[in-house]
Amino acid sequence: MEAYKRWVRRNRDFVHSLESLANGLTWVLPERFSASELGPEAATAILGVITAINEHIIETTPSPTHKGPVEASAFPYALCISAVKDLETLVEVASEHFYGETRKWNFVAATEGIKVLLRLLLFRNSGYRMLLHGGETPNIDDKLNPSSSPFGDGNLPKYGAQTPALLSNNFAQNRALTALSRFGENARMVSEPVWFHRMHHQQSTVKPPLPAVPVAEKTKPTLSSILSERGFSGALFLLGETLFITRPLIYVLLIRKYGMLSWAPWFLSLAIDLLGAGIFSPVSLSKTGRENQRFLPSTLEKDEMRRRKLLWALYLMRDPFFSKYTRQKLESTEKLLEPVPIFGMLTAKIIELIVGAQTRYTYMSGS
Repeated sequence: MEAYKRWVRRNRDFVHSLESLANGLTWVLPERFSASELGPEAATAILGVITAINEHIIETTPSPTHKGPVEASAFPYALCISAVKDLETLVEVASEHFYGETRKWNFVAATEGIKVLLRLLLFRNSGYRMLLHGGETPNIDDKLNPSSSPFGDGNLPKYGAQTPALLSNNFAQNRALTALSRFGENARMVSEPVWFHRMHHQQSTVKPPLPAVPVAEKTKPTLSSILSERGFSGALFLLGETLFITRPLIYVLLIRKYGMLSWAPWFLSLAIDLLGAGIFSPVSLSKTGRENQRFLPSTLEKDEMRRRKLLWALYLMRDPFFSKYTRQKLESTEKLLEPVPIFGMLTAKIIELIVGAQTRYTYMSGS
C-alpha cells in the first residue's frame, strides 16, 4: 500500500488525467441507462471509489520537511462521504433490480442516512464550520476569519499592529518560510569553507534563547460555546447548516411516502433549501451590538453558498416538474435542431443522456 501511495503522489497529474478520461468514457458505455445497467454502474462506482482514495492520498501527502513515518490522521470523513456518494447510484440500481421500484427507496433512504450521519459528525468535529461540497473539501480558509469558528474573531487577544503576522496559522505560509530558511542555510553552507563551519559551530554551542512570541491559543468551538457567545446568530447558523445537511434525507423519506410524481416532496425540499440559504443573509448582515456575534464567511464559504444556490437548478430536473415541463422543452429543442448536421446528432445524444440520468434519483439529488 505504501508503494502505491508513493506512486500516486509522484504521478498525480497522470493519475488525474487518467481518472478524467475513464470517468468520461463511463457515460458512453453501451448498457448505460438501460434495463441491464448494473454492470456499467458497478464499474462507475468502483472507479469513483478509486478516484476518491487517490485524492485522499494526494491530499495527505506529507510536507517536504517531514521526517520519519507518517502519523495516523483523524478519521477520514471526506473520504468516507465521497465513497458513499460514489456507491449510492449502484445501491439504487441494485436495489431496484433485485427488490423492485417501490422497495428500493428503503435502501436509498439508508444511504442518505449514512451521509447525513457522517456530515453531522464532521460538522461537529470541525468546530461547526460550514461544510464545503458536502464535506468532501476541508474548510481551512482563514484569510477572512482567523478563528476556528464560522464567526468573527472578537475573542482573540490583541498584541498590537503586528498581531496578524505573529498569529498567522496559514500552513502554506509556514511551509514556505521553512523552505526559504532551509534554502538559505544550504546556500550559505555551500558558499563557505569547511573550516569556517567548524569554527562557527564551536562559537555557537551556547545559543541565546529566542524571544518569546505571544501566540493566541485556539480552541475548537463547542455547541454550547457558540450558542452562549454568538447568541441568536450562532443559533441561526447552526439551524441553516443542519437544514442543508438533513434536506436530502427528508426529501427521500417524503418520496418514499408520497411517490416521485407527488408535488409534496418537491415543494417541501425546495422550501427547506430556500429557508436554509435565506438564514445566512440576515445572520451575516445583521448588527447585534457585538462584532463577534456576526457571521463572517470566508472566501471559500462564499463560494460554497453560491454553489448551493446553483444546485437549485436541479429542481428543473426532478419529477414531477421534469415530466410536466422540462421534458417537453427538451423534446421541442431536439426536433428544432434535428435537421442541422452534426449539431442535431450531438443535441439528440445529450438529451438522451439527460433523460437517462433523470431516471436515477441519485444523479439529480444534489446531495
